[in-house]
Amino acid sequence: MEEYKNRLFTGKAEEVMADIFPDDCIDLTVTSPPYDKLRDYKGYDFDFEAIADQLYRVTKPGGVVVWVVGDQTIKGSETLTSFKHALYFKEIGFNVHDTMIYEKNGFSNPSSNRYHQVFEYMFVLSKGAPKTFNPIKDKPNIWAGQECWGKNTKRTVEGDLKEGKKRKPVSEFGMRYNIWRINAGGNISTADKEAYEHPAIFPESLAHDHIVSWTNPGDFVLDPMCGSGTTNKMAVLLNRDTTGIDLSPEYLEIALSRIQKAKEVKE
Repeated sequence: MEEYKNRLFTGKAEEVMADIFPDDCIDLTVTSPPYDKLRDYKGYDFDFEAIADQLYRVTKPGGVVVWVVGDQTIKGSETLTSFKHALYFKEIGFNVHDTMIYEKNGFSNPSSNRYHQVFEYMFVLSKGAPKTFNPIKDKPNIWAGQECWGKNTKRTVEGDLKEGKKRKPVSEFGMRYNIWRINAGGNISTADKEAYEHPAIFPESLAHDHIVSWTNPGDFVLDPMCGSGTTNKMAVLLNRDTTGIDLSPEYLEIALSRIQKAKEVKE
């Protein structure tokens, strides 16, 4: 019996994964670590390398980790924590499948001598080639419905051009870019008021869209630093198995409440 699924665990992520999770069991991880002490997480810290090592062990071949991270500016220089994380993931065996951008709709701290900071990285890390990709196609095509320009031709072995199959009209929507502009903030990231008791939630749509992109119904989604449970809530709504881990019992109470509400919606 897979007792590690559909549960919340209190403890250090690396220890819980090492004690409970078998090898090659997770289809997708979506998480954001408490990088650079930009927020107070009730005094808790995390061992990045130990967590990364365990994530590689427990991720299925073809599985994906979405690591949402940014950088603090200290004494006038960015820490580059984000790139250090990505390089370590690559060193232990992950492919850096894509470097995506989470663009926010505003900035929290204005800058006086640099442009305002409005993004974080979303490193898409894969254990081998991703086994699942369900691209979200919501980018409007300005030429929707029109015939493609030019003729679809190919050259024969003799060097002559031969007309191929007729091209289909341009579809209404195309696959989105790898920069996602997501509205965030109070009553925007989520309607769950209790979630804002956590200092750094990410928008539900961010977790939702990555779960849709990299998994199918019935797959297993993990957040090893789940905080208020956003990833887990969206996994439940999307019919995926899910597990959350966090050091804080207080945050896990919030996550449990949100997951329960999601289950009630589905019923």
